Amino acid sequence: QAPLVESGGGSVQAGGSLRLSCATSEWIYYRKWMGWFRQAPGKEREGVAAIHTYAARTYYDDSVKGRFTVSKTDDNNTVYLQMNTLKPEDTAMYYCAADTSWTDWMGGRADYWGQGTQVTVSS
Repeated sequence: QAPLVESGGGSVQAGGSLRLSCATSEWIYYRKWMGWFRQAPGKEREGVAAIHTYAARTYYDDSVKGRFTVSKTDDNNTVYLQMNTLKPEDTAMYYCAADTSWTDWMGGRADYWGQGTQVTVSS
């Protein structure tokens, strides 16, 4: 089984919503930083949102602030990404990642990755 299991991707029209989930083991969940990257065809992978699983501090890329919300549920070791007011430019493969180091997480060098879930937003 993959260390991080994503679900919730799909196809929506612009302005719609999707919620992504990332489930993992307790040991990985408490690596401290869990969150989401995305990569569109021909583009660099970028960090979208993250949450500190102890302190609940959050990070958002400027492109998603006010539209996306990252949250967590300790009971089932799951992190969520609620995506509202989706735009065609949000179309990408979304990957969940976890690491103890914020620097490594933000640098795309997280220890644990999911297999990705596709989000497609049509205009």
